[in-house]
Amino acid sequence: MENRKSQQKGIHLGTHGEKYGNWMSAPVFYMVGGLLALAVVLAVLFFTVFRITVLGVIFTATAAVLLALLFWITWIRRQYAFGGGGMMEGVHQAVLSHLDYDGKGKLLDVGCGSGALSIRAALTWPETKVTGIDYWGAAYGYGQAMCEKNAAGEGVGSQCTFQHGDANKLDFPDESFDAVVSNYVYHNITGANKQALLLESLRVLKKGGVFALNDDMKPRMYGNMEAFAQKLRDMGYQEVQLIDTAKEAFGSRRRAAMMLLGDSRLLVGRK
Repeated sequence: MENRKSQQKGIHLGTHGEKYGNWMSAPVFYMVGGLLALAVVLAVLFFTVFRITVLGVIFTATAAVLLALLFWITWIRRQYAFGGGGMMEGVHQAVLSHLDYDGKGKLLDVGCGSGALSIRAALTWPETKVTGIDYWGAAYGYGQAMCEKNAAGEGVGSQCTFQHGDANKLDFPDESFDAVVSNYVYHNITGANKQALLLESLRVLKKGGVFALNDDMKPRMYGNMEAFAQKLRDMGYQEVQLIDTAKEAFGSRRRAAMMLLGDSRLLVGRK
């Protein structure tokens, strides 16, 4: 385990100009900024033109709240950024350091986003073939071309394949992969049973294969994850653990909560 952690800390992405985006998406940033500008304009109008003091005060207070929110999400973006606080890379390090994988075979990254975790896996295990799948919605600006360009820039283009996919129903036969990883994906899939999503990811894992599935596992979304881990053990899965990545990757649950990922937990084990 310690060797795997040391290995992960020795890998740094984005040193050749690759772009991995940010978990605090730009549209949210721009939306809050736009609302702040609108609130300021309305406050000025109600104070100086319409002379309705009550509404001027309301919009001034609204602007103050939005300004505080803008500072907060700007701080979050800075903490996540590869060239800033590096928390995105730090979480990826934590996820792969818990994957007890020999690197010989095929690895699936469910919800690969900009390709960062897939690429890190390829750099970690040069003999493995990595497949990254994602629905690539519009919110984060990620896409297949971005993933492929990033992989080529990091020197692992021949190891990595990226394709459109749906975590609800993976387009692979049972027992297709030797390892499966995922990071902060399932909580974004609205209307889906989260434990069912986990089982679907595990469906494509070979017998004896390993998994590391990290997400913001809020009880209201995921239910009782301790019971789910025991269910996997009863099904024959081995070495099943739930790891508190809010503490391990962020340093504390409080800091993770400040970055909107306070219930981060990593499900690991072997099929």
